[in-house]
Amino acid sequence: MAFEIYKPRGEKQEKAPIVSLSKTSVVLNNIAREKLATDRIELAYDRETNNIRVRAVDEGGMEIRKTKVFGKGFYNQFGITQKGKYEAKFNPDEKALYIQLR
Repeated sequence: MAFEIYKPRGEKQEKAPIVSLSKTSVVLNNIAREKLATDRIELAYDRETNNIRVRAVDEGGMEIRKTKVFGKGFYNQFGITQKGKYEAKFNPDEKALYIQLR
């Protein structure tokens, strides 16, 4: 008989910022909104690396309404058709989230 040892998960890991792309909007989870610490963002797209950048801005940009930003125009301008939830990487120096599309 081969026993397997139970190992508890141990310390809880920090939750990740998640950005969801739907047909018409970009939705930020609580962690993503906390990291950006703003109610206005700027969306940008890098065609070469297929990355979306969501950066906090003081003025201009788009307003986060509750948890989302309307992104249909952004999707159309860059031909983005991917949908789903993506784990974002946060860059504190730029106050920006980076999402690698599949």
